[in-house]
Amino acid sequence: MKIKFDGTQPYQLAAVQSIVDLFEGQPLQSDDYTIEINTSGEKGQGSIFQSELGIGNNILVPQYIIYDNLKKIQDKNDLDLVNEADFNHNGMNFSIEMETGTGKTYVYLRTIFELSQKYGFKKFIIVVPSVAIREGTLKNLEITAEHFRSLYNNIPFQHFVYDSKKAARLRQFATSNQLEVMVINIDAFNKDANKFNQEIEKSLGGFTPKAFVQATNPFVIIDEPQSVDNTLKAKDAIKSLEPACIFRFSATHKNPYNLVYKLDPIRAYELRLVKQIVVASVLGSNAQNAAYVKLLEVDNKKGIRAKIRLQVQAAGKVNEKEIWVKQGTDLYSLSNERESYKNGYEVLDISAEPGNEFIDFNSGRLSLGQERGGIQDDLSEIQIRNTIKKHFDKELQLQGRGIKVLSLFFIDRVANYRSYDADGKAQKGKFAILFEKHYKELLQLPQYSSIEKLSVSRVHNGYFSDDKRAFTPFEEIKGKTNKEAEESIFNLIMRDKERLLSFDEPLKFIFSHSALREGWDNPNVFQICMLREVGSLKERRQTLGRGLRLPVNQDGERVWDDAINKLTVVATESYADFADGLQKEYEDECGVTFGKVPKNAFARIELIVEDKTIELGRENSERIHAALEKENFIDINGKIKATFNPNSKDFSLNLPEEFKEQEAEIIAVLQSYQIERHIKNEEDPKRLKINKQIFLDPEFTNLWERIKHRTTYEVKYETSKLITAASDEISKMETIEAVKVEYKEAELNMENKGFLTRETRSNYHTISFTGDLPDIVSYIQRETELTRRTIVDILIKSGKLGEFVTNPQRFMDAASSVIKRELHKMMIDGIKYERISDEEWSMREFEEKEVLSYLYNRLDVSKSIYDAVVYDSDIERKFAEGLEKREDVKLFVKLPSWFQVETPVGTYNPDWAIVKQFDETIYLVRETKGTKDYEKLRNSEADKIKCGRRHFEALGTDFNVVVDAGGF
Repeated sequence: MKIKFDGTQPYQLAAVQSIVDLFEGQPLQSDDYTIEINTSGEKGQGSIFQSELGIGNNILVPQYIIYDNLKKIQDKNDLDLVNEADFNHNGMNFSIEMETGTGKTYVYLRTIFELSQKYGFKKFIIVVPSVAIREGTLKNLEITAEHFRSLYNNIPFQHFVYDSKKAARLRQFATSNQLEVMVINIDAFNKDANKFNQEIEKSLGGFTPKAFVQATNPFVIIDEPQSVDNTLKAKDAIKSLEPACIFRFSATHKNPYNLVYKLDPIRAYELRLVKQIVVASVLGSNAQNAAYVKLLEVDNKKGIRAKIRLQVQAAGKVNEKEIWVKQGTDLYSLSNERESYKNGYEVLDISAEPGNEFIDFNSGRLSLGQERGGIQDDLSEIQIRNTIKKHFDKELQLQGRGIKVLSLFFIDRVANYRSYDADGKAQKGKFAILFEKHYKELLQLPQYSSIEKLSVSRVHNGYFSDDKRAFTPFEEIKGKTNKEAEESIFNLIMRDKERLLSFDEPLKFIFSHSALREGWDNPNVFQICMLREVGSLKERRQTLGRGLRLPVNQDGERVWDDAINKLTVVATESYADFADGLQKEYEDECGVTFGKVPKNAFARIELIVEDKTIELGRENSERIHAALEKENFIDINGKIKATFNPNSKDFSLNLPEEFKEQEAEIIAVLQSYQIERHIKNEEDPKRLKINKQIFLDPEFTNLWERIKHRTTYEVKYETSKLITAASDEISKMETIEAVKVEYKEAELNMENKGFLTRETRSNYHTISFTGDLPDIVSYIQRETELTRRTIVDILIKSGKLGEFVTNPQRFMDAASSVIKRELHKMMIDGIKYERISDEEWSMREFEEKEVLSYLYNRLDVSKSIYDAVVYDSDIERKFAEGLEKREDVKLFVKLPSWFQVETPVGTYNPDWAIVKQFDETIYLVRETKGTKDYEKLRNSEADKIKCGRRHFEALGTDFNVVVDAGGF
């Protein structure tokens, strides 16, 4: 099995392009023209230069142009614009924020290849904070290598991990004239004692390993910067590499320097780029008979003290309370004299020794994380059993889909899963014993008879970073030494993602303490069981991140199916508490507040004005925001109020007339900020039942006969029209200006409050381009795949070629972008579909494929193929309600996810097929959108619908876009 990668994901391409566009104006290193390598040690005119120790990156774009590029990118991506003073202070540091599970590593790896191909930069360093992230990065480099070679014309490249024992490898890194990628842990070079910072006589000729890195002016990529350069020493270590530029990738930036791109949790959930979260709560009640105490934390900052949880009597009730205690504290007093604490609960001693934290009472010792007198053991057992049950239910749901199911358990103490005797032999802890007990019991139930009966000892194992022997299995693997067995389990969990995803590998249940957090991921984790508290550790996001990625099947293909893409979290807290805690973490860590709508939230909504697509923009978005506040749907801070209830009868936002047509899209944006849309309370899904009366109706058969055929497409356009359109748009481009150098003079005056500066002179000097002009026709041909003749005609007819001489690279990039945009329009407008004989969708799939629904997205109906409709939006729900009420609609079907039409911009899944009867019978296919003019928009979804229209035209079936069921 090999995981396959889709190189066409719009949000990933947008992130990569945002970074690449920072250097717009940088000359491209290409075979089309010559770059001189200056051996004098000075940086020449190309993207690379050569010094005594090696070949390095050479950024030629002045920083003021990079600043201008940054502002354009931020404006395009709806980000706050950085001011010039902050940009100068931040330097060449740029941040990219991407929600966990959306392909952050893929984006920064693809950015490396894009920057190398486009601008010729060759030296890149990836700095990571931990072994887990290092292993994850290496694995991604390995499994994406073939994918990137196919995308980038087999570009030669090398990648390696820095090893202090093989420091000589850095000489090759420095002197190589091909793309080089080095992965290094921050701990390998942030101390003076590191070999990286010391002179090595033999292998490196008396130079330090760092000197060879410095000679390359590397592009540094920091993975999880909040964990990498979170100390002054680490910051200095990064600077000491003398990087040409630093890119910082994280979902939780603490300091988002010069933010370039942001894909926050709300956007990720809304685009369905991650699994939906379902919270299964295991809660106890009325358990106050014995004295309860749990040690939560030990601290020595204000004297040695411990935070405990105990039960306190108050106003006739017993409530749990968290309190700091010191030596000599009596819990009987703290509990308001509860009888159960009367004897044995005086604090005798507290240990704050790292790794050996405990509290001693006169009735015994309690270690960090342990509790006494509660029902935690009972809750844990129920959690384990329910997680196994959920796992089995998921396996049943996915039978025949080729998707392996994994479950992940986070535990409080390693010893609760595995410990070692005096001889070093692994012993099962209480969680392992409970797991095996319930696994065996559940596997015998008749509803799980079709699940493969694997040996229980083979289906579970664990990885614990603080246990050197953590990988020893309970039963020695036949034919292998203990060391081989240890390495086998470590490699399987940490490195061999494909083998773990294969049905050939029996391991399905993985236990961990904290190692499987940042950097570790497996897309097929569908259940996460929290056998420890998350509330006090504030780790919901990191925990959830291990299971948010969309699953893959045995062919390595990503599965985009909302019915199965759900992550169940089994926790010992209520849904409300879990959601509140998660919402607070989102707000604290990345400034995203579910339920709070920013003023620019509606800026990207598209509309048609004089047959052209425009966006509402920031100003109109703020006007809509003000109107919603006036109508009492949000408060002054943008917080959504209870009055916003689109499900209520005759609901309307009462917007100004100019925004009435966009009401459905504005409602959808508002709903996207509600956390309950993305994080659901657990409920058992219902399987939709076939409505035999509709399924066997001859009219449904007639409808299916009209829409079941598959098609193929070809693209036609008139070259003369492309030349006219593209040349016209190029002629309207902003004037391409020459490179400018800013000159400033200022007086420096000393006053009591410090130095003050006063600018006395400022001017710009333009630099004319000198040297060989690049082959513009070859460059645009590579970007567009058009003929040279067509490109020449476009450029000449545009009347702008004079500006090419002024700033060649900027002109080529701008012209290429315009030509690609116009070509794409014509391709979509000129697409033609033809029916394929003997290829069709079968009606039997309605019976064979299971469709599940939940209460929150289910509408019971009587006129459809199933007993209910699973809707994706409020527009679809209202449309289905309208069809159900109309007397002239005999039957309708929400077309299933497997009904997909191929298009140049991805697959298209139409919404509805309808049989309408009045004077005559009409068979229709309809798409529900917020505006009838949706196809006039220029976005990928609108383009897919245009292609869908041509597909159904080829079948002779009536297709249209509608707003509601009143006028379809």
